[in-house]
Amino acid sequence: MISFWRLFKYLLLCILGLSIAIGQPSLILAQEVSKQTQQHQAEVLNQRGQRQLDLGQAREALESWQQATKLFEHLKDREGITGTLINQNVALQALGLHLRACKIVVTALKFDVEICTNSSDQPTDSTKRLLDAEIDKLNPIPVHLLGLQNLGNVLRQLGKLSESELVLRKNLLIAQQLANFDNSAILLSLNNTEKSIYQQARDKYSWIEEPVFQKETVNFIQKQGLKLLNNYQLLIDIPTAPIPIKLQAQLQRLSLLLDFYKWLTAKSNLGNTHLAAIQTQINQQIKPSVELILKNASAFSKLPTSQSIYTKLNFANSLNQIPDERLHSVAVQYTKSALQTAKSINEQRLMSNAFGTLGKLEKEKERTLHYLEQAMALAQSIQAWDIAYEWQHELGLEYYKQGKYDKALEAYSAATDNVTKVHDNLLPSNADLQFSFQEKVEPVYREFMQLLLASPNPNLKRVIQINERLQIAQLENFLQCGKLDIIPLNEVKNLPSPPTVVHIIDLENSVEVIVQSPDGSFHHHSVDSKLVKASVDNLLEILQSSRLASINKNLIISPSQSFYDLLIVPIKAYLPPSGTLVFTLDTSFQSLPIGLLHDGKDYLIKRYSIAQTLGSRIRPPKFLPKKQLTALIAGLSKISPSFKALNAPEGLKALLRVKQEVEDVKKQTTSSTVLLNEKFTSQALEKQLSTNDFSILHLTTHAQFSSDAQRTMFFTWNKPITVLEFDNLLKLNAQTNEDGIELLVLSACQTAKGNKRSALGIAGVAAQAGARSTVATLWKVDADSTALLMEDFYKNLKFGTPKAEALRQAQLNLMSNSKYSHPYFWASFLLVGGWL
Repeated sequence: MISFWRLFKYLLLCILGLSIAIGQPSLILAQEVSKQTQQHQAEVLNQRGQRQLDLGQAREALESWQQATKLFEHLKDREGITGTLINQNVALQALGLHLRACKIVVTALKFDVEICTNSSDQPTDSTKRLLDAEIDKLNPIPVHLLGLQNLGNVLRQLGKLSESELVLRKNLLIAQQLANFDNSAILLSLNNTEKSIYQQARDKYSWIEEPVFQKETVNFIQKQGLKLLNNYQLLIDIPTAPIPIKLQAQLQRLSLLLDFYKWLTAKSNLGNTHLAAIQTQINQQIKPSVELILKNASAFSKLPTSQSIYTKLNFANSLNQIPDERLHSVAVQYTKSALQTAKSINEQRLMSNAFGTLGKLEKEKERTLHYLEQAMALAQSIQAWDIAYEWQHELGLEYYKQGKYDKALEAYSAATDNVTKVHDNLLPSNADLQFSFQEKVEPVYREFMQLLLASPNPNLKRVIQINERLQIAQLENFLQCGKLDIIPLNEVKNLPSPPTVVHIIDLENSVEVIVQSPDGSFHHHSVDSKLVKASVDNLLEILQSSRLASINKNLIISPSQSFYDLLIVPIKAYLPPSGTLVFTLDTSFQSLPIGLLHDGKDYLIKRYSIAQTLGSRIRPPKFLPKKQLTALIAGLSKISPSFKALNAPEGLKALLRVKQEVEDVKKQTTSSTVLLNEKFTSQALEKQLSTNDFSILHLTTHAQFSSDAQRTMFFTWNKPITVLEFDNLLKLNAQTNEDGIELLVLSACQTAKGNKRSALGIAGVAAQAGARSTVATLWKVDADSTALLMEDFYKNLKFGTPKAEALRQAQLNLMSNSKYSHPYFWASFLLVGGWL
């Protein structure tokens, strides 16, 4: 007999089962309704984000797309998630947050490769292979093609042009295989990346000094410019291309025509007849290009609102470069139209850009000031420092023209402060400032220093601070490395005695020498730059000659003494009789061995140990502990496969005395690890630096310093290591070595012929390495004498002698040997960074 409780339980289960069976369709239906509602909400948010972005409301658009992504994630809608992540990337780009944008789109595409933060300017072969493999995994559907296009765009914004080109070319190949797919937007993105590659070469040309590299760059700029003009035209001529795409291609082509013409004009004026013919051809295309855009002016209204504003301002800036009154009036009209639209949507960044452009176009002085002040105020209100500094610079120039010197100083001071903020926070993600440093950034610092020094009682301390900022900004731009961890000398604590610092600053028409005495006083002397540069050019011509060892010493002493008389004699009274002198040299003088300067009786090195610093900024100097001379010693004594690399200088030969130098250095150290010839590979170097703690890194191998970071390198057995790659290696060392490398020695270096800024490369290696001090050579020196000098140098260090003094004593000892008394043997060695 079944008990009552068992019967009740049985009936309850039956009722529950029946109710579930009846209610299940309703539950499923409710879930489906909920899914449809969420799907609808996600699509509404997606569309709202697009409208917000079109109106220039990028932050609001980002929030809408973030909400949409969450809904798609809840729905497990993979395509919806990908699409909204790509949209988030677009909003982040509009906000200037390119690094975040890049990481978002990489997530959207599910790529398992690090391409957003890789610091090297050129992708490695392994990076290329990984990228190719990840792209090949994608389904060829429109959302993935859109993602790849946006990845290419953001990589361009980050200055990763090789990666951007690779992604966009691959994207184009996939798009061309799909039926009825409009690939004009991808073509526009690819052309824009090619234009950035052209612009990067243009910028490089302005500061590359070596004739052989200049010639290569000239050829590249010419070919790239002509090819790109043709590619933009092909895109414009596609019948099915959307009108907005055609308009953007026309505007990009016009700005390229104007820039290319400007560059060709400068080169033609130097006597290049071949380029003069191309210049004429380019000039003939400018006016027709403008008229075509004006003829299709209605196309501007077909763009999203914010894009239409930027496009009009870009067109106005292009028209402003053409000496034509009618076109100037048209430029003003387009700018005022852009301003009106920006006001209508109350978008402050766009309004700031429009007011700033009006300020540059306006010819009436007071209205110019009014527009620029409006632009600056708006930029500051939203903390847009990357455009605020530009308007402050323009204001400084305008105040100066109008004789308002106090206001000019104030504007320049604010501009340099904001440039520093941009460099500290935005440089690694701001390709525009990377590629136009010399044109857009450097003048702000130099003009400010000129203005400060024009005062009857110049603030010399402020001049030095601005020069420091310029030197650091130059190095950060050279290395594309972000903020460097180095501090001003006056902030260094616990120095046994502060050194005398000599600043030599090139301000176009004058060279300024400022002495910073240990007691904190400043002394200043100014000299006509033409006189100084004649001596510098003459001396460099001799020192960089392949025949230096056979040139009569008196021919070297003569220009060396001229330089000494012009720059050192006027400040001699403020220098100590002996001790350490720390020099901060502007780029024009960085390849000069200061110890070689001659007073008519003797060399400067006879009285002083000498160190060079970057704008008087260094890692805090400290003595190298006698009992902690632990070294990684690496070198090449044989011809290696790396000598055949594409970027290797010609004529590299075996360094026959390397084995001896390695043995000599090894004897003077407490403990050491040696990598010689075949054992000195890039992989072996990486392994040692990532797993061991060394106070000294001594490399006795070919090295070259250049004004081009890609040609600043040293050679391992299997490949040359550029300064940018060296940074990555030494970051590994920093993870295991808390103090970093105390001393980096680069033996057998040479400066590329014609280079005046060798110390930029040397300081770059030191700064990237986190080394307190770097010893290097300015030209390829004699192997036997170098081995002797290095043996002496390390003996001195072993006895506790400060690094700069240890090097000086080794140089003097070499000089005292009649066989090696010629400057060729001893003058090339210099110390950069901490002198203790």
